[in-house]
Amino acid sequence: MKLQFLGTGGFHPNERRHTACVWLPEHGVVFDAGSSVFRIPSRLQTDELQVFLSHAHLDHICGLTFLLTPLLLKSLKRCRVYAQPDIIAAVEAHLFCKPIFPIRPAVEFIPLSPVTETPAGRVTWLPLHHPGGSTGYRIDMPDGRSLAYITDTTANPDSIPFLSGLDLLIHECNYPDSMAQWCEPTGHSHASQVAHIAAAAKVSQLYLTHFDPQLTSDDPINLASTRAIFPETYLAEDLLELDL
Repeated sequence: MKLQFLGTGGFHPNERRHTACVWLPEHGVVFDAGSSVFRIPSRLQTDELQVFLSHAHLDHICGLTFLLTPLLLKSLKRCRVYAQPDIIAAVEAHLFCKPIFPIRPAVEFIPLSPVTETPAGRVTWLPLHHPGGSTGYRIDMPDGRSLAYITDTTANPDSIPFLSGLDLLIHECNYPDSMAQWCEPTGHSHASQVAHIAAAAKVSQLYLTHFDPQLTSDDPINLASTRAIFPETYLAEDLLELDL
């Protein structure tokens, strides 16, 4: 099974990174729908998508509008979008209101249940700390492998039981430690904070994503110091593909 990072930036795109989207292309399972969703139609391997939204901030939902063309052309026959009820209501009322986007894509909105079955495995979720709320997701696969997608949150030890024993943790890291003072006001995480969570949860690998778009260097968070806490830490890049 392959996992691909389509967008690894936060807040707005820059020349290096589009905003949030991670997917399992062989199974049509998608986490978040940021500006990077424009990359999905040319890479479709299924004619159905299941999209799990973390929250309704624009950098995580704007890409839903980009699915209009594949739905109209029937290269995508069905798209189900899962989210908390208030998030669905916000997307319907604002992103898909006619003055902003006059032709509504034929997506189906489905309120989150405690467990959702997907072709990739069972998806469960966890509420996260972020202005306006956010939701983290975990997939447990039939062969015993597992991964979680955690974004737009201030890393919290309360998440450790949910993340315990993961093969792969994808976690936002908007800031390096030198900018940690911005985490609480903005509802984001800094590098050492996330590394400590990964170590305590005994995950196998940690991939950091959702970097502050002001930070465009090869190493926006000081990877060496993060690896001193959790050695199996890696930086996600747009279009990076992993074999799970």
